[in-house]
Amino acid sequence: MKQEIDKIVDWIKQYVKNAHAEGVVIGMSGGKDSLIVAKLCALALGNNKVYGVIMPNGKMIDKSDAVVTCKLLGIPYTTININKTYKNIIKSVIKPIKSQNRDISSVTTINTAPRIRMTTLYAIAGSLNYLVANTSNLSEASVGYTTKWGDNVGDFAPIANYTKTEVCKMGLMLDLPDSLVNKIPSDGLSGKSDEDKLGFSYAELDEFIRTGKKGEKFDKISKMHQISNHKRIGTVKYENNTKNYFLGE
Repeated sequence: MKQEIDKIVDWIKQYVKNAHAEGVVIGMSGGKDSLIVAKLCALALGNNKVYGVIMPNGKMIDKSDAVVTCKLLGIPYTTININKTYKNIIKSVIKPIKSQNRDISSVTTINTAPRIRMTTLYAIAGSLNYLVANTSNLSEASVGYTTKWGDNVGDFAPIANYTKTEVCKMGLMLDLPDSLVNKIPSDGLSGKSDEDKLGFSYAELDEFIRTGKKGEKFDKISKMHQISNHKRIGTVKYENNTKNYFLGE
């Protein structure tokens, strides 16, 4: 893992240099992925070249953790509440949706906020000559537990080829607090953990990704991978550094 960390840090440094960018912008959610990506970027570029953006949609359960994370890393940060923009968009689409004899769906209400957040990050990055760091990991991407054109895009993706289990090991190797690294992942909205919503644990998913072992949840995992394939096309590119056991790929 130490070698992997060194490789990622060197890659970030070179990637940002080649892009002639002056730093990176990261959406800070209070979770482990944004924490670890921000730490890796800080090691590569320096704390003052990593800008954290906390974006509550009204209330944000993990806001205090997001603030703690930014202070822990010593990076500059700001808070932008996207709720007004979110409400305006939702309000504006109700009429055309109703005109088609449909009601606004949870797909719309859930995915709109992440897309506003990504637009916000790019608005800041474009003016600062910064790049937007993607914080998605391999586990989430493999089953489509991401929002298309929301949290699954960015200019570069430091942990895209690592499972959730590996990302946690990386965080501990970086001497980040166990309470944040091993924090139960959740969306901060539903009151349920990611694993409750997925219907299987990251441990089960990660074991399959790395070994091909088909546990009792394989059918569910395989189905989620299949129906979410469109989310992995044309967004973040993943290196082919591990055998893909999904559907014989």
